[in-house]
Amino acid sequence: MLSTIVNVFRIAELRNKILFTLGMLVVYRIGFWIPLPGVNQERLAEYFRQAAETGSAVGRLSQYVAIFSGGSFSQSTIFGLGIMPYISAAIIFQLLMSAWPALKKIQDEGPTGRVKIQEWTRYTTVGLCIVQAVGWLTYITSQGMVYQAAAQNPMWWITAVTALTAGTVFLMWLGEQIDRFGIGNGVSMIIMAGILTGMPQAVLWVFGNFDPTDPTKMNYMSLLFLLGGFVLVVGGSVILTVAQRRIPVQQAKHTRGRRVYGGQRSYLPLKVNHGGVMPIIFASSLMIFPSVIFEALAGTAQPGSAPLWWIATTRWLGDNFMMGEFPYVLLYVLMVYFFSYFWITVQFNPEEMAKQLRDHGSFIPGLRPGPRTAEYLETVMERITYVGAAFLAVIAVLPMVVNKSLNIDFSVTQFLGGTGLLIVVSVTLDFLQRVEAALLMRNYAGFLSGQEGGPKMRIRGPRG
Repeated sequence: MLSTIVNVFRIAELRNKILFTLGMLVVYRIGFWIPLPGVNQERLAEYFRQAAETGSAVGRLSQYVAIFSGGSFSQSTIFGLGIMPYISAAIIFQLLMSAWPALKKIQDEGPTGRVKIQEWTRYTTVGLCIVQAVGWLTYITSQGMVYQAAAQNPMWWITAVTALTAGTVFLMWLGEQIDRFGIGNGVSMIIMAGILTGMPQAVLWVFGNFDPTDPTKMNYMSLLFLLGGFVLVVGGSVILTVAQRRIPVQQAKHTRGRRVYGGQRSYLPLKVNHGGVMPIIFASSLMIFPSVIFEALAGTAQPGSAPLWWIATTRWLGDNFMMGEFPYVLLYVLMVYFFSYFWITVQFNPEEMAKQLRDHGSFIPGLRPGPRTAEYLETVMERITYVGAAFLAVIAVLPMVVNKSLNIDFSVTQFLGGTGLLIVVSVTLDFLQRVEAALLMRNYAGFLSGQEGGPKMRIRGPRG
């Protein structure tokens, strides 16, 4: 491992890309600490600290947004919206392309079409930023977390909305610069950097609550259980990310003159977790609404102003749809399953895949090319998605279950699963694979290729 790291920095091009990526991430973290003018930061931090301790819907919303903003609502900075509006815009266009043939046709035009869609995604991001900035500023103003002189000044509203929008656009630009001059997916690297900033706080919480002599705090067994659970969940997340079902594909033989071509055997890889982290993102986003609605109904249903049965029902719903309660977890699991199948319906096209196999002269042994092959691919994908969604659901609910049952702070349990852990694992694997490819092309051993002096890649030119 040490020799591989040394080899990484021996290659000037690879070294410059890694250092450029790290530099852009440092710029991102510096900008995160630039406060938004006119906001009472102390009162804002206290408000969301209490919301997180009570487990209210606002507290859960702040924890969810922290995954994509790199911090929390307890700090209102110019990067307060994070990269989430850009991700939302990209998801919107991805869904529209599957439902709108005209947009799909533009995407299929090649680089020109992709540039058009990328440009429209940027414009949509700016629109979403303005809407979210106005909504966020209106909320903190109504809660008295903005100085009165600023809240009554129209110029402050223009300045604050512009600053939040410019912050997200700047993050979008940083991600594109990493794509061009760095290594790894720029937006994903920014999200991962934001998630990992919570790890020091989690480590400090564990050290602060570790005392074997105090029965109310963590002992050695609790600490070993926490560390062992972290290793197992990370290992399971890696397996879930890279797991594939390989379907054998045979290439048809054809004769040209006296020579026979084809007949080679290969594999068609189908990912077990085809949707990646998207099912958890969709499920987490929608699960906020029942919590907020039921909590608001329980607060408005007071004795004397509503029937007793309505008061009892709203309180039961408000209590049981708190994060970690059984009805909440059950509905969360069902939504993860639903969005796992929804995402493969949108992204996976067995008819198109079967057509490509037929056009390339390939077939699955024992199946006729065309509709029969498409039906088989769809059946296989449905079965492996069931297994992948089950694993995804376990990883999704594990942090809240540990948080509720063992009374461990959510800043610690979020690294035992959920959206953040899957994002970190997938981005890290993508980063290592890119570094691996760069090392192997220059005859160096990589992270995943075993010992030094392993297989080397030879590139041959065309035969003259």
